[in-house]
Amino acid sequence: MKQQKPTLKSTFDQAVTAARARVRAGEGAAARRIAVALSGGLDSSALLHLAHAYAQQHDLTLCAFHIHHGLSPNADAWLRHCEHECAGLNVSFAARRIQLADAKKTGTEAAARKARYAALGALCREHNIPLLLTAHHQDDQAETVLLQLLRGSGPAGLSGMDAANTAAGLLHNDQLVMARPLLHISRKQLEAYTRKHGIQHIHDESNDDPRYARNALRHTVMPALEQHFPGFQERFARSAQHAQSAYRLLTELAEQDLVATRDGDQLDIGKLRALSQDRAYNLLRHWFATRGYSMPSTAWLAEMLTQLLEAKYDAQLLVTHPDCHVRRYRDRLHLTPKLAELEGTREDQFDDKPGTDFRWNGETELAFPAYGGILHFEPAEEGLDPDWLRAQPLVIEFRRGGEKLKPAPNRPTRAVKYHYQALNIPAWERGRLPVVKTASALLFAAGIGMDCHHLSNGTGRIRLRWQAV
Repeated sequence: MKQQKPTLKSTFDQAVTAARARVRAGEGAAARRIAVALSGGLDSSALLHLAHAYAQQHDLTLCAFHIHHGLSPNADAWLRHCEHECAGLNVSFAARRIQLADAKKTGTEAAARKARYAALGALCREHNIPLLLTAHHQDDQAETVLLQLLRGSGPAGLSGMDAANTAAGLLHNDQLVMARPLLHISRKQLEAYTRKHGIQHIHDESNDDPRYARNALRHTVMPALEQHFPGFQERFARSAQHAQSAYRLLTELAEQDLVATRDGDQLDIGKLRALSQDRAYNLLRHWFATRGYSMPSTAWLAEMLTQLLEAKYDAQLLVTHPDCHVRRYRDRLHLTPKLAELEGTREDQFDDKPGTDFRWNGETELAFPAYGGILHFEPAEEGLDPDWLRAQPLVIEFRRGGEKLKPAPNRPTRAVKYHYQALNIPAWERGRLPVVKTASALLFAAGIGMDCHHLSNGTGRIRLRWQAV
């Protein structure tokens, strides 16, 4: 029996059903709610009508969300058009006006995309929507693959767009699945569908501006490819699927290597060195991705790896990434956030006096923003006598060198620096750990603990604890 060729509607319905299976809302009311991103253009208008039919067939609640960028003089008319079309279909409609941030820094196209998806994620959260459908189609996939190829991307970029993913970093909503049910449907098919069903849609004039990379491809390169290689979009989509498969395998390998080389939150340099260069690059890219940092370029990655692997065992190497610091300490590789300078490191903030004077008046905690944290005063069976502590002029400051601490009666007095080394606290963390003193004695060092000289047993004794914020 000859197999029936899938139609546009059957392809769409199958894709939406597969995406719904990924939703974590279970069998609750939210599982019966879906939304479409509606710009009013041809693609999203076709999506709206297909989703409307699917929702009616499966007894689902459909919402449509429109993002008003304010970039076009026609933006208000587009919003009214979308609202009118949804009213005609009895589809719930909501719109969000946004303003672009960092447009000069990242470009209008990138800024608009970032703001649009953040607004869509917020609308889905407000309306209890677990599944958002977008109108990306096969031609969009071909453009994406070609753009990534022109940028010199690896398998991750050449994979193009997924049929469905969570994209929490883009949507700011980790409970939301975003699906692209038109990804195997061509623009020509959608044009034919809108003509057949008399679907009205708007035209965004910005799509004609060749200054934008996608438009340049769409209006010049893609027509030439279509002329000489008819149906290239489908073959590009197939190549993207192959790249997705390869990328999944590379991710599996990276996860295995990460488990093998990880030591807590760090990587063991010796184990990293045992990997081939390509495998080490693959692992490091995956590690950056798991920490939420942007993907480093190949050139940057090569230079970083060379510096890290060739440095001596005791080297305290620092390599700066746009999102973080890459550090080496005791043959371990660390990714650390870029932290703002603390005012407590600047003596001129305090009339040239080291540290900040304060008194304890029975508080459970005191905030010290200049030192980046909160000092807690906690009851303990062994600690400082509270009456004695109240009577002491106290000072909080960052270590100045030469401080010594005795952690217990049966342990020797050692330099605070020695304790940090023994506890394997890296140098860059030590610089943000304050100490608390009286006029004549060290009472406490963050990251180490209390000095035992003034501790005693009794009811209501006090111990100090530092909490970085």
